[in-house]
Amino acid sequence: MIVSQILKSKAELGVISVRPTDMVDDAVKLLSEKRIGTVVVSSDGEALDGILSERDIVREMGKRGTACLSEPVSNLMTAKLVTCKPSDTALEVLEMMTTGRFRHIPVMDDGKMIGLISIGDTVKARLAELAMEKDALEGMIMGH
Repeated sequence: MIVSQILKSKAELGVISVRPTDMVDDAVKLLSEKRIGTVVVSSDGEALDGILSERDIVREMGKRGTACLSEPVSNLMTAKLVTCKPSDTALEVLEMMTTGRFRHIPVMDDGKMIGLISIGDTVKARLAELAMEKDALEGMIMGH
């Protein structure tokens, strides 16, 4: 399965974003309210400036306490991003996520972000793919 198919199978939430100048505590409220683990950081709603995850926030709180909640998102966000393309396979994306030790990846097409997929989305797609392969092999063995 490829990334474009994964995006089509997702519930249509759109990509939730915050501005680099927004405060971290506002991003935390948004993450909680939407029940999501990551927000995209964009100054204009189109350009991809970074990504902010629950992990980014928790790690910083572990180092410095809750003072970081009163800072701008740009102070905690990951600016050096790994992205994928709609034509990438689920297996390729899982390898990127495992190697980079992250759980969300922006999907870019012609320099524009068209979606965000999680490791859960990708594992679900890969499991569906493996189930189809299993069924096909069983069918061949049984002569169907």
